[in-house]
Amino acid sequence: MGAFRPYLPCMSRTPAGSPSDPRGSERFNEERATYTISSAQPDLEVGVAAIRDTVRTLKPKPGVYRMLDTRGDVLYVGKARSLKARVANYTQVKALSGRLQRMVSQTRSMEIVTTNSEAEALLLEAQFIKRFRPPFNVLLRDDKSFPFILLRAGHDFPRITKHRGARKAAGDYYGPFASAGSVNTTINALQKLFLLRSCTDSFFARRDRPCLLYQIKRCSAPCTGRIDKAGYEELIGEAKDFLGGKSGAVQAKIETQMAEAAEELDFERAAMLRDRLRAATFIQGSQAINASGVGDADVFALAAKGGQIGIQGFFIRGGQNWGHRAFFPTHTQDLEKEDVLANVLAQFYEEVPPPPTILIDRDLPERELLEQALGELAGRKVGISIPQRGDRRRLLEQAKRNATEALDRRLAESGTQARIMRELTEFLELSEVPARIEVYDNSHIQGTKAVGAMVVAGPEGFLKNQYRKFNIKSAQTNDDFAMMREVMHRRFSRAMEEDPDRESGLWPGLVLIDGGKGQMSSVRDTLEELGIEEVPLVAIAKGPHHGREGREVFHFPDGREKMLPVNSPLLFYLQRLRDEVHRFAIGAHRAKRSRAISASPLDEIPGIGPARKRALLLHFGTAGKVRAAALDDLKRVPGVSEAVAQQIYDFYHAGS
Repeated sequence: MGAFRPYLPCMSRTPAGSPSDPRGSERFNEERATYTISSAQPDLEVGVAAIRDTVRTLKPKPGVYRMLDTRGDVLYVGKARSLKARVANYTQVKALSGRLQRMVSQTRSMEIVTTNSEAEALLLEAQFIKRFRPPFNVLLRDDKSFPFILLRAGHDFPRITKHRGARKAAGDYYGPFASAGSVNTTINALQKLFLLRSCTDSFFARRDRPCLLYQIKRCSAPCTGRIDKAGYEELIGEAKDFLGGKSGAVQAKIETQMAEAAEELDFERAAMLRDRLRAATFIQGSQAINASGVGDADVFALAAKGGQIGIQGFFIRGGQNWGHRAFFPTHTQDLEKEDVLANVLAQFYEEVPPPPTILIDRDLPERELLEQALGELAGRKVGISIPQRGDRRRLLEQAKRNATEALDRRLAESGTQARIMRELTEFLELSEVPARIEVYDNSHIQGTKAVGAMVVAGPEGFLKNQYRKFNIKSAQTNDDFAMMREVMHRRFSRAMEEDPDRESGLWPGLVLIDGGKGQMSSVRDTLEELGIEEVPLVAIAKGPHHGREGREVFHFPDGREKMLPVNSPLLFYLQRLRDEVHRFAIGAHRAKRSRAISASPLDEIPGIGPARKRALLLHFGTAGKVRAAALDDLKRVPGVSEAVAQQIYDFYHAGS
């Protein structure tokens, strides 16, 4: 898909009227204005004055505006058909809601980006919201990207694989799927149905006999010639037809082939085709939602209760249900439900390619504009509609029921979570319920490849985009306490440098340490050395029987210890926090070990990239022989010039 991705300008602010950035794209021109305000306190008049100064520089052009506070953080991102008229509205204080008045009172400067159309402004607005997550915008809080099925191109025998992230690899993408589980199940069934390979190209190239997948009839073994290129291309074509919505035709073809094989008494081939047909039937039968006749469409329905909003999305491709997911946007107070849904759709399709049809349960204030913007993203027409009858209406009603049920579960869970947080505050003797909990752990093997890890939890769960890992530098011995001191010093010395007044919301309301008295002492002493007070510290350690009974011991900075009942929900919550940081730390450590195992001594030579490293190893066999090679021998390596050969020789023989 030729998705449109606007240029994202540099975020450094310059005075109005300064020369334009030479890196600016043809589609966007950014005009920035910054004003120095003497008062740093939120004040409505000061905010209005900053906005008025900006309005004087604006023209009636479409674009995006960003409101910034005294620290330069983005408060709000908005788009407009006419920037001058839209921004000027914020100076009419009496006509603003209480929420907007609070926003204006915190505004100290603005940044402006002009666009060629309002549709482009809508796309850029969604990008900025996803990037800066402003506190006064509706936010689609979803840390997980959507998985796709990818049929890779560029190989005589393309592989089928799961894909997340940017769609840069050449091939055909099918999705989105709502979860990794749904895409894995589908890939397994597709392997049985079409016998496509899933192995990497390097694994494929070095096979001399079929692997286990061939034995269990989930691959046609093109690596060993069990199927020729033409036969494999036929399977690829059938797979594309099946994923593209022509599943009925594919099933009918397999049924015909199975009948022909039976008539020819080729019972082995007939049995293989029967198994493929069962796989196709499994995929069709696993659809919990009847989406036949819908084609490619996404369905969204909204439910509201108790001041919260839940949105259910169904993802239909080729008449097949590829899963559903519930979204719970934040910062939705004082906003109309239609506006919330419009904001969610714009942010959702900033990462996911829009289908030709989007079905919704209510009209949107700027539906035609959103259709135009999504059409630019998709490179084709995109329609947004409210179905009134038939299969599409029944599908929408099912989405509405799911939205209501998901929101009810969310409210029940949030009530339980609120009770647990109150119990946590009381048990750990905190002054208030912590809005941010940071959990720390280290992972290493006898002090080698040591990694520190920090995970973050908030009222709505883990904040995975704020996880951090620390490559231990100074504490290289088998000393957990020294490692913890280094991690804490790096984390909080940076916090003191960047946010000494603790206004950003990124200071923890509780620090939870995986360890016992020693780790607690290390953390406490480190923070005292930095002059940091009033950061609550608690260490969680396995009990006398090493946690077999769930009897964790909680260590306080003053040396006191506490325990919770074995069946306490609060204990389960704290154990979950500890287990998450343990998982994250081990994963970071294993990744570091894997990189070290695959590293080569040749990596240390400046200017030697992968191609030359490969050429040297192919010529000499080992890195040790490269080290011992004479200068004339190095010059004979293909792709290695005399200058590079001299550089390699000097690297190993400097000072000799």
